[in-house]
Amino acid sequence: MEFTIRRALKEDMSQVLHLIKELAVFENEPEAVHITEETLINHGVGNQALFTCFVAQQEGKILGMALVYFRFSTWEGKSLHLEDLIVSQEYRGKGIGKALYNQVMQYAAQEGVSRVEWVVLDWNTNAIDFYKKSGVTFLKDWHLVQMNKKQLNLYLKTLN
Repeated sequence: MEFTIRRALKEDMSQVLHLIKELAVFENEPEAVHITEETLINHGVGNQALFTCFVAQQEGKILGMALVYFRFSTWEGKSLHLEDLIVSQEYRGKGIGKALYNQVMQYAAQEGVSRVEWVVLDWNTNAIDFYKKSGVTFLKDWHLVQMNKKQLNLYLKTLN
């Protein structure tokens, strides 16, 4: 299958958002996506972009994407976080995910990061098997911790 991998452009963000929503459905959280195309454009395009997005494209259609951003580790220094890697359901198994993954790793090396990190759902065995083949380390003694906007506001009220 012929496709190209490149950085996403402003005009790609509608299709990128569609893929993000497809991922949310896959992860059994179809109502969890609160961002808009405008949010993606405002934060992912230009000199002050908060993230970099790579897309797999064939004849104008975005088949998959990988969204990354930089973090800083107090132990390791500059690191890259892979937020999402998604290939549209109908195009899985055709090498697109691997090509996007390879692009992320090449970008990480080019940017001189000390590590690349991401999370994967424990029931997503296809992704887990895919990542294992590339020689990653799974950290089983760490918990992913999050505080959403509502929880943040409630917590901040306790400070007064």
